[in-house]
Amino acid sequence: MISAPTAAQGERCDVLVIGGGPAGATIAALLAAQGRDVLMLEKAHHPRFHIGESLLPANVALFERLGVRDAVERIGMRKWGVEFVSPDHAHQSLLEFGDAWDKTMPYAWQVRRSELDELLFRHAQQRGARTQEGCRVREVSFDDEGATVEARLDDGARRSVRARFVVDASGRDTFLANKLRSKQKNPKHNSAALFGHFTGAQRLPGRLEGNISIFWFAHGWFWLIPLADGSTSVGAVCWPYYLKSRDKPLADFFADTITLCPQLGERLANASLVGGTVHATGNYSYGGTHCSGERYLMLGDAYTFVDPVFSSGVYLAMQSAFEGAGVVATCLDRPAEAARARRRFEAMMKKGPREFSWFILRVTNPTMREFFMGPANPLRVKEALLSLLAGDIYGKTPIWHSLRVMKGLYYLFSVANMRRTFTAWKRRRENIRDLGPLSGETLVEGP
Repeated sequence: MISAPTAAQGERCDVLVIGGGPAGATIAALLAAQGRDVLMLEKAHHPRFHIGESLLPANVALFERLGVRDAVERIGMRKWGVEFVSPDHAHQSLLEFGDAWDKTMPYAWQVRRSELDELLFRHAQQRGARTQEGCRVREVSFDDEGATVEARLDDGARRSVRARFVVDASGRDTFLANKLRSKQKNPKHNSAALFGHFTGAQRLPGRLEGNISIFWFAHGWFWLIPLADGSTSVGAVCWPYYLKSRDKPLADFFADTITLCPQLGERLANASLVGGTVHATGNYSYGGTHCSGERYLMLGDAYTFVDPVFSSGVYLAMQSAFEGAGVVATCLDRPAEAARARRRFEAMMKKGPREFSWFILRVTNPTMREFFMGPANPLRVKEALLSLLAGDIYGKTPIWHSLRVMKGLYYLFSVANMRRTFTAWKRRRENIRDLGPLSGETLVEGP
C-alpha cells in the first residue's frame, strides 16, 4: 500500500480509479503502462470475498493481452462447457464451447474471485499504478479542469485528490450512478440471490469436472461452480417474492431451497456448507441512463447488471476496461475527439448487456428451456448460441444472422404453444413485480 500525501500537499493524478476489481485493476494497468499517473482506490483489502467465479472463453484473450493468462491458469479450473438440468426432462444437456462457431476458444476457467481480483490488482501495481486499499471514496465534484475526490481510510484519515479524469469501477456500489441519479431498476428483470460454498459436492466426471451446471427450479435457477481447491460454489437466483418469504435463519432457508431441486440435492447429498456461511443479496438487476461524461467513465457493473446466468460479469467488466482505456487517452490527449470516442464507448457498453439480455430474460421460459435442453443446429443456430455463451460478441464471428433465426424460431414455437406461452408470460409478470428493496447490501449469516 502506498502512503498517501496530505490534502495540503496538493495530491494530484491523471486518472483516479474507484474500485480495485477486474474492471478497475485492468484499466489501471493499461493506463499506467501508457505512462500515466494512475491512482486506484479500493474500499476493501485484498484478498476479499466476491461472487462471480465463472469466466467466459472470451476472457482468455483479454488475460493474454493484459499479460496474466498463465497466472490465471495456475489458480483456475478449466471449464469446457455448460451443463443444463431441467425438472421437466429426464436427461441433462451438455454444451461445449469447442462446438461454437469459432473453434479457437474452447475453454475458460472457474476461479475464486478473491484470488483473481488480487492477482489483477497486484498486476496493476506492477505496471506502475499507485494504489490504496481500505480507502472508500465518499465524494466526487467535477469542474472545468477535472475532479476533486474525497476519500476516507479505514483509520478515519481523509484523503483528497485532484484528478484530470475519474473512472468508476465500483461495481454494484454504482458510486457515480447513484451520485448522478442515473441508476434505474431494470423493469424487465427483478431477481435476488443466495449462495454459499460447499465441500464434498458431486462433480461431473473426468474432463468435464470443471463445467458449470445450471439447474432450473420452481422459483428460478441454481448455479454449481467447481473450484480448483476442491470446494464448490452453489447459488440460487430467484424471484424476490421467494426470498421475501424467508422466516428462518438464512442457512436453513438455503437448505430448504436446495431441496426444491432434487437433481441438485443429489449432487450435494454428501456435501457440507463451508463455515455454515450463506450470503444473500437483493436489488440484483439495474441499468444506467449513460456511462460517460466529459471527465468520467463507468465500467462494468458500475453501469449495468442483469443476471449472472451466462457468467458475463467479469468479461463485460474487463472488455469495458480495455475499451475505456482508449477513451480516457483520447479525452486527455485529444479532447477535440472526445465526444466521438465517448459515443462509441456508450454504444459498446450497451451492446453486451443487450445481446445477453434477450436470452437472459427468457431463460426460465419453457420454450427457451426446450432450446437449451435439445439444441439443434439448423443454419448454425447452435454454434451461434454457443458463441454467445462463450462471450464472442465483440469480434468478427458472423453469428448474428443465425441468432436472428433462433429468435424467429423461439417466437414461432411460442405461437404454436400459445397456452403455455401465455401461462409463462403471466407467471413472469407476477414474478418480476416490485416488492421494494430486499437489501441494499449483501446479507451474510454464519455460525
